[in-house]
Amino acid sequence: MTRIPPRLAAALAAIAAGLALGTAFAFEWWGGLVPCPLCLVERWPYRIAIGFGLLGVLLPPRIGRWALVGVLLAGLADIGASATHVGVEFGWWPSPLPECAAPHFQQGSIAERLRSMPAHPSKSCEDAVYPVEQIPLSFAQLGLIYAVLFSAGAGVLLARTGEGPKA
Repeated sequence: MTRIPPRLAAALAAIAAGLALGTAFAFEWWGGLVPCPLCLVERWPYRIAIGFGLLGVLLPPRIGRWALVGVLLAGLADIGASATHVGVEFGWWPSPLPECAAPHFQQGSIAERLRSMPAHPSKSCEDAVYPVEQIPLSFAQLGLIYAVLFSAGAGVLLARTGEGPKA
């Protein structure tokens, strides 16, 4: 098994986490897609992984290798968040976030309806968004796939930074 320097592994992990965030922001800014609250939660583990990856680049290799453990844990946390989101989309369970419920308007005057609206516009977490029409996978499902691949990659990087055989 080829040994990878811990700093290179940490840099690769930070880049992979940045790619996930960059893709989400690109679809939001240029694609006009509105993220739901669960989508926003799914971004936090990647921010944390970037932080751990940068720590791994800056710290001495022996200590920096532990930053890869943080990257792996952040990836596993994102698997949990993404799986939760996919379950909400499929109706397997309700969203754990109250912000995910689309506003429900009751009968009454316009003033009463305006008062019942949330302070921030929300998109229901149950409404799947399909970024590519030809691929029947929602953003949440694609996020789960990426989270699994990211975590597996972080695990491989962590394993390959270990001590190699002594000559």
